[in-house]
Amino acid sequence: MLKENAIVDKKKPSAIVIWDGKYNTGIELIDGQHYELIILTNKLYNACFEDDDELKTVFKSAMSSLVGYVRFHFDAELRLLNAVNYPDYLSHKKMHEDLVKNILEAVQDYNEGKKFVPNNLVRTLKDWIFSHIAVYDRMYSIYVMNQIKNGALSVKSLKDIEKASVS
Repeated sequence: MLKENAIVDKKKPSAIVIWDGKYNTGIELIDGQHYELIILTNKLYNACFEDDDELKTVFKSAMSSLVGYVRFHFDAELRLLNAVNYPDYLSHKKMHEDLVKNILEAVQDYNEGKKFVPNNLVRTLKDWIFSHIAVYDRMYSIYVMNQIKNGALSVKSLKDIEKASVS
């Protein structure tokens, strides 16, 4: 289990998202990836506090890391949901696609010089974490745990699916 109330970097102004037990899905792979998304969101948030000269470099670097990791995580999560025959797979996939679209639009806006993109994007990510992970990912987590409880899926099978989801 991940440490609750962990902050990314205590030297920076603060964290906009703090890990809390309500984000735990009980699926080790996903929980670790969610924690990393929170770290990257907080890095992006902290980049907003850089002075104007450094903001562009720091924000672009943080954004690049976040975009790559979001894609990696969504791919792994959807592979897992597909493997366990999650009944709401298509809806979940659509939510992921919508967030990626919003992130890519924000990157384009930022590259075109729109000033308030960093703060708006960070708030979008914060809202995503608070709503999507705590609600929608919790729903598939309950489904997976019920599959294990009912014998339709074993813990070993879940671990095998987790491994296959990131390879």
